Amino acid sequence: MHVKAYAARQAHGPLEPFEFESGPLGPEHVDIRVDYCGLCHSDLSMLDNEWHMTGYPFVPGHEITGTVAAVGDQVSNVKVGQSVGLGWFSESCMTCHECLSGDHNLCIKNESTIVGRYGGFASHVRAHCAWTLPLPSGLNPATVGPLFCGGVTVFNPLIQNHIVPTSRVGIVGIGGLGHMALRFTRAWGCEVTAFSTSPDKADEARSLGAHHFVSTRDPEALKKLAGHFDLILVTINQSLEWDPWIAALRPRGKLHFVGAGATVSASIFPLLLGQKSIGASPLGSIATTAEMLEFAARHHVEPVVEHFPMSKVNDAFERLRSGKARYRVVVQNDIVG
Repeated sequence: MHVKAYAARQAHGPLEPFEFESGPLGPEHVDIRVDYCGLCHSDLSMLDNEWHMTGYPFVPGHEITGTVAAVGDQVSNVKVGQSVGLGWFSESCMTCHECLSGDHNLCIKNESTIVGRYGGFASHVRAHCAWTLPLPSGLNPATVGPLFCGGVTVFNPLIQNHIVPTSRVGIVGIGGLGHMALRFTRAWGCEVTAFSTSPDKADEARSLGAHHFVSTRDPEALKKLAGHFDLILVTINQSLEWDPWIAALRPRGKLHFVGAGATVSASIFPLLLGQKSIGASPLGSIATTAEMLEFAARHHVEPVVEHFPMSKVNDAFERLRSGKARYRVVVQNDIVG
C-alpha cells in the first residue's frame, strides 16, 4: 500500500510530507485508514530523540482512531469498514509467558507503533489485529484517541492496585494525564483529591471530577492529610520530596508513578511501618485497554482536546511544546490517500 505521511528528517526538525510503501499485508495484520490521531508528549520525546531510540525519517502518532481498510486472511476480530483504535503498542509476540498470562504490554518483544516503524500521522497505519481494538458505541472518534495512550496509562493503576469505589485517591498534577485520571477516578466512585502547584486550577479540577483541591504550594496542606489516601497517582514528570506523600498514605497505601521523568528517593522506615509501597506501571494490556474503552463509553469519560488538521502538524507540535494545550491535542487527517 502506498502511504502518505508527515515525517521529521532529524531530531527537533519540522515534519514534512513523506511517502512510503507499507509492503504486503501479513495474515494477522490490519491496515487502518487514519481519521484522527492524538499528539502525546511521547511523540515529542521521540521527535527530539530524548530516549535515544528514534529512527529517521520519523512519523509520529500513536493515539489513532480510524477505519479498517484491509485485513489479513487470518484476522477475525475486526472487519473492513469497522471503527477501531490503536495505541502505543502495535504488536506483541503472543507466545511468551507475559503474553500468555494476559500481560501483553509487558512482552519484552513488543513493538511500538512509532519505534522502528511509521506511526499514525499518515493516511494509513498497520498493526497486529490483537492490538487493533473496536471502538465501543458511544465513543467519539474525534476525541477518543488519547485514551489509547494517556487514558489507559491512568486507568491501569486502578486495576493493578485493586482500587474500589470506597478508596480515597489523590491525583498529582492536572495536565494531559492528570485531567483524565480525575475523570476516571470520579467515575470509578472514589473520593478524589487533586493536587496542583496552580491554585487557579481549583475550579477546573472540580469540574473534571475532583471532590477536593490542594495547592502543593502550601506545605502544611499535605501534612493535614496524613494517613488519608489508598492511592496517590503521580502524573507529573518532576521530582519532589516524596516522604510527605508517603506519610499521606493509609496503611497498605500506594504511591504510584505514571509520569516518566521523575526520580524517587524515599525513607524506607515509613514504608515498613505502614506496609506502604511505591510502584509504577506502563500502558495497559489488550484486555485492560478494551475494559477502559467500555468503561469510558458507559460513564461518558473523554479527554479534553484541541483539534488541528494534520496538514498543520507543526503548529500542533508547537502548541504541545509550549505547554499551553488544554489538555490533549488531536489532529484530523486531511491527507488525500
